[in-house]
Amino acid sequence: MRQQYVFTTLTLLILFSLSCSTTLAQAPALAPAPSGPTNVTKILEKAGQFTLFIRLLKSTQVANQLLGQLNNSNNGMTVFAATDNAFSSLKSGTLNSLTDEQKVQLVQFHIVPTYLTSSQFQTISNPLRTQAGDSGDGKFPLNITTSGNSVNITTGLTNTSVSGTIYTDGQLAVYQIDQVLQPLQIFAPRPPAPAPAPAKSKNKKATAVADSPDVTPADNSKAATLQNVGLFGVAALVIALSL
Repeated sequence: MRQQYVFTTLTLLILFSLSCSTTLAQAPALAPAPSGPTNVTKILEKAGQFTLFIRLLKSTQVANQLLGQLNNSNNGMTVFAATDNAFSSLKSGTLNSLTDEQKVQLVQFHIVPTYLTSSQFQTISNPLRTQAGDSGDGKFPLNITTSGNSVNITTGLTNTSVSGTIYTDGQLAVYQIDQVLQPLQIFAPRPPAPAPAPAKSKNKKATAVADSPDVTPADNSKAATLQNVGLFGVAALVIALSL
């Protein structure tokens, strides 16, 4: 009886072991995560709350430009990503009122073609040049200042601060901001400079003299005769009165 019990137990153990081995052999091994190219839109999608900024990145083709720049060169990038709430705080119809070129410039204004760590904000030179172009006064100036751990950003129209770090890998840094960076060139363009007044001509007097009718010798003779007649008449009148 005891031997039968031991035999049954061993049989069950063997069957259990075979069953486990079969199950483990059939289970696929976990595949390693793909080491694909750095993709800003995927980073923002994973972070959440950047739907409108992602839409602008894609519709303006700036997302493709970033993808190429980050994966085909050693150039670093810094992206200031505005949240959905930041876009919601804009005046109604703001984005729809922009031309396609202005939308591209708006997105590029949020991208600095240099990798910047949070500590580098303290020593940065202003105004900062963005991918939008000219950082001169009235164009696309971006100024960054720090106060303690706070990183403040101003454009001349927008004053905001970095509210968090979304991603950083030594080549790409993505920071969250809670207001859309509005460049002066798009939202407060300066009127064109007035055309200079025409210079006054120094030869005006000479031109007037040159344009006057010529006086001939015959005209001079007639004038002299008339003058003599006039003088004779005056003399005669004086004599008549004295008589």
